[in-house]
Amino acid sequence: MPNPRGLRAAALTSTAVLLAALMAGCGDDTDPGGGPAGGDPATQKLTWKDCPPPDAAEGGGTAPSPLPGGGAWQCATMRAPLDWDKPKGETIGIALIRARASGPGKRIGSLVFNFGGPGGSGVSTLPAFAADYAKLRTRYDLVSFDPRGVGRSAPVVCESDSQLDRYFQQDATPDDAAERTTYLKNTEQFNAACEKNSGKVLPHVRTTDAARDMDLMRQVLGDDKLHYFGISYGTELGGVYAHLFPHTVGRAVLDGVVDPTQDPEQSSLGQAKGFQLAMDNFAKDCVSQVADCPIGDSQQDVENRIAALLKKLDAKPIQGVFPRRLTQTAATNGIAQALYSKELWQPLTEGLEDAYDGDGRILMLLSDAMNGRDQNGEYSNITAANVAINCADEKQRYDTAYVQRKLPEFRSASPLFGEFLAWGMLSCANWPVKGAADHPDVSASGSAPVLVVGNTGDPATPYEGARKMVDALGKGVAVELTYKGQGHGAYDSKNKCVQNAVNGYLLDGRLPSAGTVCS
Repeated sequence: MPNPRGLRAAALTSTAVLLAALMAGCGDDTDPGGGPAGGDPATQKLTWKDCPPPDAAEGGGTAPSPLPGGGAWQCATMRAPLDWDKPKGETIGIALIRARASGPGKRIGSLVFNFGGPGGSGVSTLPAFAADYAKLRTRYDLVSFDPRGVGRSAPVVCESDSQLDRYFQQDATPDDAAERTTYLKNTEQFNAACEKNSGKVLPHVRTTDAARDMDLMRQVLGDDKLHYFGISYGTELGGVYAHLFPHTVGRAVLDGVVDPTQDPEQSSLGQAKGFQLAMDNFAKDCVSQVADCPIGDSQQDVENRIAALLKKLDAKPIQGVFPRRLTQTAATNGIAQALYSKELWQPLTEGLEDAYDGDGRILMLLSDAMNGRDQNGEYSNITAANVAINCADEKQRYDTAYVQRKLPEFRSASPLFGEFLAWGMLSCANWPVKGAADHPDVSASGSAPVLVVGNTGDPATPYEGARKMVDALGKGVAVELTYKGQGHGAYDSKNKCVQNAVNGYLLDGRLPSAGTVCS
């Protein structure tokens, strides 16, 4: 969900990283392609070594800190077929990271994480959240990876950093024919750059390809079953894996659940409602504080003032992070980013208060975090990968006339985010690769139990998606757990009820009762 064309894809749950950025990882030497492998990729031996700092495509930064007790993060490259229809043909490198099990419990195996996106680097994200999963590490090697097209795993490359600065400044809610023409032209230019710079990999970054990579990973790691923790888009990837390989599913948890039954339009409309709900909750929380809310006197006043700010920025941007100015698009993006976690509500309040006084720096930093831009002006490839994976997965292709017809419905769903999300449906305009399906198939008859965790206040993956995932996985496969909270996902909220339920299943195989509610 990092691009201004829409908030459809669920972004990384990287609140800690964003907070650090407002106050002011790891990779390997994976190459984008290799010669014919010729042999069985499942027989390869991984070479683990100390992790270097994450590269620009992974988000940059420093090498991950030593693990508690003095252990080190280890990184490796797994070779996978570029084209899974030609398993003995040309290969690509898939970047992996792991923290070995710490004990004292008996080691179960590897626990593979995907944190979402699509397009997020698991290699750089897992170390940032290692403390949250310390208990799981007592019995598992914690493992994550850059999915194909992401980070160091044959990354999709589209536009340059300077081009992306201009791209993210564009008006993503066009008001007239001229603006609509410009917006569509910018979208098509971005997509053409993806084809020019990464045409070879674009047909091979579907979620089904990543799921096959995970099954290869399971084998190379020496596990009979894939134990898995999927968050946000990672829930879709986990569901697709369960569909393709139901008999090798181990203990699996899906948190912050994507609705697998929706097409892109339905998903965008659902997110409009989800972000509006999150905004309502943010505004209510602000005016309920003992001290006066600095951004409005009532919930409606808060939202009216934000709407007025966005309208003003559409006509006249204000100073952002020099030399860039805060546009309507950047402000909307930044506000949406802050609604991913309650921990970001205070920075959002401060950012809005400053913006009313003509200072857009905090909102722009939030927007930069969404877009994968660091303080040096370098972008990760999360936007490029996000677009490439979504467009490879999704069969639908929308045009400007269709979006215009849908605008009233989207505005009704969310006065603040509706138009932004509606125009985001143009993301795949003139994309060079046909999409795979109307929506992912996650039916998984014969799979081991899957714990599905839904959050009633989730803006990016609305709560209703958890029940849809349970039903789509099939009778007797999934158990649903509800968290009555705020933000995207549930486990990283640090709610003890949620964490005890998830840990109980992953560590001891003990599922909570179906319909359990945590608050």
